[in-house]
Amino acid sequence: MKETIIKVNGMVCGGCENRVKNALSQIDGVENVEASFETGIVKVNADEKVTKEAMTDVIKDLDFEVEE
Repeated sequence: MKETIIKVNGMVCGGCENRVKNALSQIDGVENVEASFETGIVKVNADEKVTKEAMTDVIKDLDFEVEE
């Protein structure tokens, strides 16, 4: 398992957190997701095979902005 930290702009409430968590949890190999709209930080614990790019693509598909 590896932990990936992603900075996300545009999460403004708990509902936004849940949308991000639920979408990332659907990726095969993702074990745990924590999201905080207050800090804009998303932490993902996943298998080595899950790339950061795959995770950021899912977040962008939800119309949130990812800081590279």
